[in-house]
Amino acid sequence: MPQAPLTAALFAAFFAAPLAAHAAPAATHGCHLPGVEEGLRCLRLPVPLDAARPGATLTLHVTVAPALREGARPDPVFVLAGGPGEAGSDVLPLLSTAFRRVRATRDIVFIDQRGTGLSGKLECDSGDADDSATDQQADAAMLRCIAASKAPFAAYTTANAARDIEQVRRALGYGRINLWGGSYGTRLAQVYARAYPGNVRALALDGVAAPDQVIPAGGRDSQAALDQLFRQCAADAGCSKAYPALRTEFDALVAKLDASAGGFKLSLPDPRTARQVDTTMTSARLFGTMHGMLYAPADARRLPFLLHSAAQGRWQPFVARRNLAADFSAEGSPATLMHLAVVCAEDMPRLTPALAASDAAPLTRAIVGRLPALCRAMNVPAAPWTEPARIAAPALLLSGAQDPVTPPHRAASAARHMAHAQQLTAPNVGHGVSQLGCAPRLLRAFFDRPQDQVDGACLAEIPAPTFQLGSAGPQP
Repeated sequence: MPQAPLTAALFAAFFAAPLAAHAAPAATHGCHLPGVEEGLRCLRLPVPLDAARPGATLTLHVTVAPALREGARPDPVFVLAGGPGEAGSDVLPLLSTAFRRVRATRDIVFIDQRGTGLSGKLECDSGDADDSATDQQADAAMLRCIAASKAPFAAYTTANAARDIEQVRRALGYGRINLWGGSYGTRLAQVYARAYPGNVRALALDGVAAPDQVIPAGGRDSQAALDQLFRQCAADAGCSKAYPALRTEFDALVAKLDASAGGFKLSLPDPRTARQVDTTMTSARLFGTMHGMLYAPADARRLPFLLHSAAQGRWQPFVARRNLAADFSAEGSPATLMHLAVVCAEDMPRLTPALAASDAAPLTRAIVGRLPALCRAMNVPAAPWTEPARIAAPALLLSGAQDPVTPPHRAASAARHMAHAQQLTAPNVGHGVSQLGCAPRLLRAFFDRPQDQVDGACLAEIPAPTFQLGSAGPQP
């Protein structure tokens, strides 16, 4: 996820140095990347590691999907992925979903943000995941990874990433650009738009992070999404019949986990290999899995079945779902150390004791408890903060009503700092709207005429997924 613009003084320090103009666009080369069958164009672009201290550089990976029609419009769409820690090359499948209409007339440019993907990914070697490890052992492994890294974490800021976008724009020879940001990418898009207002034609922001949003302080939002899920189950005839005491079962399960020293020791067939294995289930792992599932309603509506099964002592379905995160390849997983570099510099300094206390909720308490020690190890300077400047470019803000991290009220807060913002909400959607239903058509309409009002009534036609009522899967 999830996003704070930085101070004018900081921008002055990072953006004051002039960028060398290019006489001609940089040459790209043909490339094939996972997730897309067709050949694309790629660029490897050296940029300063720290604009305030010239010398050291890092190399950005940029992917260009050229417009499909001849006579493409001159203003491309730059795609800024989420996280922080996700790379542009991780979200290339959006070409065939969210951007399938936009690409007809515009180039789509995906940037692997510094420290992600093919731009020097800052990650720990996970090795063979040990399901029997305790939370304390997992944290100790992360601290060892941080200590072993030689990366200058202080250089991996949103401000430097915004400067990198400007370097890419110039290198490719574009004039004004459009920005699409998802989740944390909405923070980066807003920072770029404030640093280079003359170069931004329009912004489409999906899962909008408010300028003052503190990433770890998402307890109330996540709890609201969970409460909404429980209410929806109670209102659904099939779900309420299958799980009539769901909330009571959940509360009892949490109390039992909290009372156990070190969590439950489970011995069960590995859902991936069928071999008998030992694993540990703690409240932190329960909540972490649940929080991740709430991002997508289709996944969230499996939760009643999983929680009911766990409450009955049958943990195999829940453990199988938890293992999905570990089954992703290292290449496609978020860059953990880059995530920490941003959050520890830009968010943790603003997570005051008062904010932490007012936002306390079970789904996020584990990560909030872990971050102070991890940030001490990262040892990055705090990013200064000031009130954000007003963004003049037209902006389309997309929100899912069931989003547990950037719900619609976050977009409303962001819109207060924009001169021409229109906000659309999809009632049955979670975190990420652009690839669903009529949203690709709305993106095309907005980028073609960003000054016009977009009619988002069709977003209400995106259906709500059905609940899973048994081992066979969701209802037909």
